[in-house]
Amino acid sequence: MAKPLLFQIASSILTFVLLLVYLHAKVIEALGLSLHPASSTIWPTPPRSKSRTRGLHSTFQTDEDTAGVDIHSHDRKMKNYWFPIKPADALSPSNGYDSIVKSAYLRHILVASEEMADLVMDIYIKGGSIPGKDNTYGPTDGDLFTRLARDVSLCANSREDGGKIGWVDNPGNQFNDDKDKLNKTNRVGYGMIDPDLIKRLFEERVKGGDVLKLQATEGNGWHLIRVDDLHIDVQPSTMATSGSKNVINKKRNKLKGLGTIPLSPTFRKLDVGNNNGIDNDDMQSKTIYSVPNAQYYKILTTGCQMNVADSERIMGVLEGELGLKSLDSLYDDENDAMDPSLVTKPKSSTAKSDSKKNTPDILLLNTCTIRDHAEQKVYDALGPYASLKRSGHPLAIVVAGCVAQQEGEKLLRRFPEIDLVLGPQYIPWLGELLVEVGKGSQLCMTESMIWSEKVNRDSSREKDGEWMMPVKRGHSTRAWVNVIYGCNEHCTYCVVPSVRGVEQSRSMEAILQECLQLADSGYKEVTLLGQNIDAYGRDMSPRRTFADLLHYLNDNLPPGLSRIRYVTSHPRYFSERVIDAVANLDKICECFHVPFQAGDDQVLRDMRRGYTYDSYMKIIQKIRSKAPDASICGDVIVGFPGESEEQFKRTLDLMEEVKFDNLNTFAYSPRPNTEAADWVNQIPPEVQSDRLQRVQSLAAEHALQRSQRYLGREVEVLVEDRNPKNGDEVMGRTRQGRQVFFPGDVNELKGELVMVEILEARTWSLVGRKVIPGNVLERSEYTTQSNM
Repeated sequence: MAKPLLFQIASSILTFVLLLVYLHAKVIEALGLSLHPASSTIWPTPPRSKSRTRGLHSTFQTDEDTAGVDIHSHDRKMKNYWFPIKPADALSPSNGYDSIVKSAYLRHILVASEEMADLVMDIYIKGGSIPGKDNTYGPTDGDLFTRLARDVSLCANSREDGGKIGWVDNPGNQFNDDKDKLNKTNRVGYGMIDPDLIKRLFEERVKGGDVLKLQATEGNGWHLIRVDDLHIDVQPSTMATSGSKNVINKKRNKLKGLGTIPLSPTFRKLDVGNNNGIDNDDMQSKTIYSVPNAQYYKILTTGCQMNVADSERIMGVLEGELGLKSLDSLYDDENDAMDPSLVTKPKSSTAKSDSKKNTPDILLLNTCTIRDHAEQKVYDALGPYASLKRSGHPLAIVVAGCVAQQEGEKLLRRFPEIDLVLGPQYIPWLGELLVEVGKGSQLCMTESMIWSEKVNRDSSREKDGEWMMPVKRGHSTRAWVNVIYGCNEHCTYCVVPSVRGVEQSRSMEAILQECLQLADSGYKEVTLLGQNIDAYGRDMSPRRTFADLLHYLNDNLPPGLSRIRYVTSHPRYFSERVIDAVANLDKICECFHVPFQAGDDQVLRDMRRGYTYDSYMKIIQKIRSKAPDASICGDVIVGFPGESEEQFKRTLDLMEEVKFDNLNTFAYSPRPNTEAADWVNQIPPEVQSDRLQRVQSLAAEHALQRSQRYLGREVEVLVEDRNPKNGDEVMGRTRQGRQVFFPGDVNELKGELVMVEILEARTWSLVGRKVIPGNVLERSEYTTQSNM
């Protein structure tokens, strides 16, 4: 009798516990909270979309937040949680906001009432007018916040300067505890905004571009405070924590198995003073990093446009802050500089004194991890230089990019000769980190990091727009401009979120400033970059959209910079407003890059893409309807785990229905730290190869058809360079992105917009002849209905 009684008691206790768990879940749901599985912390439950079918998003996204997607794959349930992105989410618990955010550069608008603050905020976002004032404000009016500050702010100290407060320290930062040591800017800032309000501001974990509405502590009005930038402290001595990804090996004695201390050049930091009266210990002081023993660098870049843009920023730091020169300038063939065993003649007489220079002082590999065997390719490239360093040559080796972020400390163990492993988020601080390398430290900087423009806000430089981070552009007519970093999607095949971090948008004002500098330098075209560019602005406060950014840039860039492109869109978040912007705005090129990855709905679910064949086609139909002459490009992956032949044929069906102008094709390869890599139903390589060949063949057929629609037309071409296969021809691109070759003098035409009559259509390019020199037709005159 005892056993049945004990069983009944245990059963009752279990029932009671389950009831408590159920009631707890209901309470959490009623409060609008959910338990985030990764961090075991409570997050606000996102609003649910009313238009969702079978867990998939509707075709076009509004500006409302989107929710999670339940996906069933291979008899197991996966959930893609969506949760609000805050700046702190870019930081791990071991490397929190207050430990690295030292200061913020602020502007503010002071008004008398909350109603007035709400009105000004609404005008800042949407445009409008203030009752009793003649001025009307447009949402795309340059730096609208500065203009509003001059017109309506009640703060006499900052009004004439567009609400400028300047750099103000974070009270929560461990270095800013002593109020008696406030710098001059802090004392001025606290005269405009009291310290308690500054403390409340930083408690919101703000980032660059955020605008917050806060009531004055003593009830004297309301502030709208804009954060223009953050000053981030990444000094290795303050970043080294137990268990942190940021590893600092002073004198090379922290990691086991490192062997002898590798040699590296000496780097030195020089303070050359400042012109704005700020104390030398303030971050505004102008700092230049001098490299007395190092002169030349070599950078090798692989991967996507993001890596190319990152390399341009890296070269800007190496040349603009460190004063280095590119080793390639010494050689007739730049491939010579890649081989440390070669001794070649200098390229010109000016380099004769450096003829002994056959190896760089700094080697930097900016790496990609998307493709298969990416890590091994890095190891192969490192081998000769590591051997050279072991032989006694003083060489600093830096591994940057996605492989660096993915492998981290493993790279140091495999190649102890490496001095610095640099995640993409640390590029702005490369100068400071190389100073530590010169002192004998070995650094692995892969910890999560909040984005900062890292600019010098000296007023004399800010006026001329010279305070932006230095960038050495790889081209003189077109340029890359990052607008959002990271990705929150976590597709089951993609390694990007683990190596690029969470989404962090740049402010529209900072993006515009960079584009204006490019326009001043003669650039005619910019390409806006983002891993998921349609997510732009959803992490900002107040929230913005990518369509807002397109309108803002179109209305504020001068006529000389006449082309704006962008990559890469995500069908899950694609907005009809973006289609309207491309169709109607003069500067936005008629080119869409909308990856579809697969044509079968089940495969798309397994990929966790969040859309279907039909919803993707609705996007295409909208594009064809509103921008009929626009090019449509895509990405596709074949041989995804579990993909059957019938499912693959759905991909071919989609291609036939769309007929892409250009298609990037990939065979699936398992990547580290991705879910699909562990699935047992991998597709044999020979099947993948066959499917890849079939999609490439069909893509080429469609590309030729799309090229043929240009025959006999006159199109606008931006001349970029000489045809490398024919010195008598130049090459450029149409607004739709098609490459065009035609006879011409590159010295005369490079960087010019010319009209070209198309005489021959090739698969991936066009051939023509120049017509009506210097007379560019209006958009309405050369845009015609495309041949479907």
